[in-house]
Amino acid sequence: MRVAVSGSIASDHLMTFPGSFTEHLIDGQLDRVSLSFLADELQIRRGGVAANICYGLGVLGLSPLLVGSAGADFGEHEAWLSKHGVDTSGVRISESKHTARFVCTTDQAGNQIATFYAGAMAEAGQISLAEVAERTGAFATAVISPNDPQAMLAHTAECRDAGLDFLADPSQQLPRADEAMARALVDGAAGLFTNEYERSLLEQKTGWDQRDILDRAGFWVTTHGPDGATVARKGEPVIRVPCVPARQAADPTGVGDAFRAGFIAGTAWGLGDLLSAQLGCALATLALEAVGPQEYAFDRAALLPRLAAVYGDDAAAGLEPHLPAVSPA
Repeated sequence: MRVAVSGSIASDHLMTFPGSFTEHLIDGQLDRVSLSFLADELQIRRGGVAANICYGLGVLGLSPLLVGSAGADFGEHEAWLSKHGVDTSGVRISESKHTARFVCTTDQAGNQIATFYAGAMAEAGQISLAEVAERTGAFATAVISPNDPQAMLAHTAECRDAGLDFLADPSQQLPRADEAMARALVDGAAGLFTNEYERSLLEQKTGWDQRDILDRAGFWVTTHGPDGATVARKGEPVIRVPCVPARQAADPTGVGDAFRAGFIAGTAWGLGDLLSAQLGCALATLALEAVGPQEYAFDRAALLPRLAAVYGDDAAAGLEPHLPAVSPA
């Protein structure tokens, strides 16, 4: 099953603060915050939600199609993604803007303060999924991940009008969404991804509860950080999957994107919600153990014992035939 992933492509500037943000937030003065955090470390990494998801799918041996807008400075990032099995022929190159920038500081508790500069992503609304499919070949499923808001709405509408399965991942753009936008991004989706906070925000924005949303989306995956993930479908018991313990928590950036890649890969292989969520949690842990969302590698022989230790031998045996031996590169 060929998967197209529409969304952001970015350069990540990741910094670490050797303390806790919350210690410097003063009650009664939160309406006029003026803070500067001295960071100990800076890492510049490849990123963007769509690019991160595509990287994970490529690492797992699929050949996802990346759809998004980048700047002329995308060359090295494009080569990296291509080397890891990603088809970048759906990327539009801006003639005037740089690739988007994500600037994020993480404290010792894993809390993050971030700013995202859209850059070339602001031109993503000029991309037509139908034209991309005509030029690069058809795809069975489209993932609509955080992007220029108008592009997200346009691509969702294209999928809905064409009867094409799409997976909704509004996540980072939910704060920008009003009720109409939030509802439009979810209605008719084959599946929906949020984290725990975004779940509450989506219900608030749409005015819909879980039952209402599952009337409109095939499944709803919620990630819960160190507590793993849940998968809900209408009329079925909620599936709860614990995380795979990390050997080190190097950087949380892109962990949710890695989960999505694992879950989508499992779905593409027809493995069902439980195994797909278990693979998603395992890939998320690999991402957490690396600095940068596209820096982890895949080694089946090393991962299977970790899967078995958490989910049992049957889960490892069910996933093993589908997993590549190592990362493509």
